[in-house]
Amino acid sequence: MSNRDVRSGAELRKRADKVQRVKSSLFACPKCGKKKVKRGGNSIWECKSCGARIAGGTYSLSTPSGEVATRLVEEYKKR
Repeated sequence: MSNRDVRSGAELRKRADKVQRVKSSLFACPKCGKKKVKRGGNSIWECKSCGARIAGGTYSLSTPSGEVATRLVEEYKKR
């Protein structure tokens, strides 16, 4: 998707550019820690180093609600 595909204003083009940048960037692997995780498909993320496949957000590895859930699980485990 290029900037030319988005119509109807500068704000939408800015949002589309941001999504494209996040979607195609590398993320840190939660298993091995290396910055080698790329998007393999819709909500599927793959580490090129250790081969781990991770379910995450559509455009980024983690979502705000997923981070909250992870934090709650960690707090529950500490009790």
